[in-house]
Amino acid sequence: MSPAGVRLDQLLTEQGLAPSRERARALILAGRVRVGGRRVEKAGTRISPAAHLDVMSDPNPYVSRGGLKMAAALSGFEITPAGWVVLDVGASTGGFTDCLLKKGARQVIALDVGHGQLDWGLRQDPRVLVVERCNARELTPALLKTLLPGWDAPLDLAVVDVSFISLGLILPALSRFAELSRVVCLVKPQFEAGRRQVGHGGIVRDPAIHAEVLLKVAHSAQAGGWQPRDLLPSPITGAGGNQEFLVDFHRGQGPIPAPFLAKVQSMDREKA
Repeated sequence: MSPAGVRLDQLLTEQGLAPSRERARALILAGRVRVGGRRVEKAGTRISPAAHLDVMSDPNPYVSRGGLKMAAALSGFEITPAGWVVLDVGASTGGFTDCLLKKGARQVIALDVGHGQLDWGLRQDPRVLVVERCNARELTPALLKTLLPGWDAPLDLAVVDVSFISLGLILPALSRFAELSRVVCLVKPQFEAGRRQVGHGGIVRDPAIHAEVLLKVAHSAQAGGWQPRDLLPSPITGAGGNQEFLVDFHRGQGPIPAPFLAKVQSMDREKA
């Protein structure tokens, strides 16, 4: 063993406090790991094997905080996914996927451009089809069938939670699935706003910028054949405290619906 100690994520796994390195990293990032009573939030921190480790209990019933966001969307948009086949774009640890399964989804395709992030329990669930190292911008029905041999189920819903890329580049790809009529997206202002609109630490605090971002995403979606029907603020903030928003898109053409515009404009009138 190195005199510098063992990586915290590795030590958690070795001591049976996490089923996998992926889950260990998620626990650490969530701030749930204590070393000698002190919270440590970096998976690569070197720890003595003799150190006392604790994993704090989590009131979140899902594998990540994303599950709480998806639960809010399903409730707020009155979506009942029981028996549905859902495409989860940007699945990451699997918070959206976990929530959808707990709400009765028959099958979830967990797609991500990265790899090795999905919770181990979800990865082993027969209802979850894992697609990794796949850029959603390039997604087509033919490509998905190639990546999932034998799969040929129509999609009832798509959900999207992506970072470092605009939703305007993702939604056109989802239009290629002719049977898909509804998409729920998590809008992250820090990845949609202009560079000068993002404050220190990557935080967007101005409600006027939030409103501008939501309209930008709505117009981009329209170009891909999607109409914004409703929106709600995420019940929990994103990385660094960013306010995020959930938007319900339906396939369709025409002007942006007045109720959606009214909600956006109400944000614009708020004071930062």
